[in-house]
Amino acid sequence: MRGLDYRWLEALDSVIANGGFEKAAEALFVTQSAVSQRIKQLEKWASQPLLVRETPPRPTEAGQKLLGLYRRVCLLEQEMLPDVTSSVESRRLSATIGTNADSLATWLIPALAPVMKAYPVEFNFLVDNESRTLNRLRNGEAIAVISTAETSLQGCVSHYLGELIYCCVATPEFAQKYFPQGATRDEVQHAPTTVFDQFDDMQGEFLMDHFDLPITAVPKHIVRTTEAILELVKHGVANSLVPVIMIERELASGELVDVMPGKTVRYKLYWHHWATESGILSKISESCINYARRHLANFTGES
Repeated sequence: MRGLDYRWLEALDSVIANGGFEKAAEALFVTQSAVSQRIKQLEKWASQPLLVRETPPRPTEAGQKLLGLYRRVCLLEQEMLPDVTSSVESRRLSATIGTNADSLATWLIPALAPVMKAYPVEFNFLVDNESRTLNRLRNGEAIAVISTAETSLQGCVSHYLGELIYCCVATPEFAQKYFPQGATRDEVQHAPTTVFDQFDDMQGEFLMDHFDLPITAVPKHIVRTTEAILELVKHGVANSLVPVIMIERELASGELVDVMPGKTVRYKLYWHHWATESGILSKISESCINYARRHLANFTGES
């Protein structure tokens, strides 16, 4: 891009990463005035604001796109330069992955563990709803994402991973207290359940589909981590949809029971990444795709 100085982008990235101009200057070993000047030059070049100057600062939509470009260039440099020059110091590759919380809590870490052991890489996991993670790739925030979207973005590739299957579980004591005759509509609306956050519509759609109940008609805990949802269930204070892959041992031992047999939720998951990846980045994708296809349910093909 003619006239674009990557030191300007470096300053913008540092302000966002460090939460302010002062810490950005310390990280870059320059003055705070120099950081401000570089961002002003970048905004002049772009002919629009790129930074919302609040506490902490955040990028505008145009700023986010430029940050995505800068971070992709940094990744390419980290991968390519050691192969073309011996003067470049070996550095750890920073890889950001957009993921839903349930994948992170179940299969993603085991999938990436071999890569972590074999290569100098550090991961940053951006947790979001599986229907929105693709925005992280679109904005350049992530090098790969796990999504329920099948269609890939321009310049990207998607691979089918398999399905996460959820069933509604509780302790035997909870089931006996709230569902002594099985889960009926009247009993379900009095039994505490959980939702991940205000954007989580899985439990609500499940209740509406099977019991014609809105989520507002049911007592619920807002939890925000998959692990905490499971802890609530295990302590006998809620029933909830939980990934089967996460509770196979508890179901087998009887510690937890399926309180609504035959009623499940199935999410097809896809791995999206930039088509130009190579080196360690390709190893990351290969490891995740292969692991998921061995451990997730109902693999039928690749998009």
